[in-house]
Amino acid sequence: MTRFMRQHAETHNSSRIGWLRAAVLGANDGIVSTASLLIGVAAASAAHHTLIVTGIAGLVAGAMSMAAGEYVSVHSQADTEHADLLKEKKELETKPEAEHRELAQIYVGRGLEPELARQVATQLMAHDALGSHARDELGISKELSAKPLCAAFASAASFIVGAALPVAVTWMVTLENVILWISIMSLVFLAALGAVAAKAGGAPLLAGAWRVTFWGALAMIITALVGRLFGAVV
Repeated sequence: MTRFMRQHAETHNSSRIGWLRAAVLGANDGIVSTASLLIGVAAASAAHHTLIVTGIAGLVAGAMSMAAGEYVSVHSQADTEHADLLKEKKELETKPEAEHRELAQIYVGRGLEPELARQVATQLMAHDALGSHARDELGISKELSAKPLCAAFASAASFIVGAALPVAVTWMVTLENVILWISIMSLVFLAALGAVAAKAGGAPLLAGAWRVTFWGALAMIITALVGRLFGAVV
């Protein structure tokens, strides 16, 4: 009996959603935006030194932008969750019976018999009324709640790593071959990123790698065409 009463220890990929989404977004944007920027400037016949400076400037600006954007965006989500929790707390204080019926009805909709659903709602509300309604009515849980600082840091740090890769390639190769090498290596980086992200999220590796690589390649092609167009005009 003791063996069956032990806590069931199990990890799920959904617990990584918060930081994984921000990290993948940051790294992907770092590779794609910086590589596209470098390819576009190179296609406009810029000097090698100009490419290096452009890449570093894009890395710094992009990382700050990603951090600020993620923080503001995720903080807005956190504010919404907080407002919903305050509203739910007030309703529990003023209309506890209505809230009990609402929670029980949710469990009925999930397959429980009405009487059992009422018993479950009673016990859960006695244990943690706000937590039960937050989880089952609002879809808010501690594990998946918005974490602005975590998202901002993960996004900025991963952007720096992603952007540093095409900048390093630009620094190591000659100007004559820079577009080719940035393109090839960036696609390799994107494929690796897609595979790693898929692995961390428990998704198929090939599908993840292909999805990230395709959209990255499309962005770089369009940017190269625009850069060549303006380079030709100048």
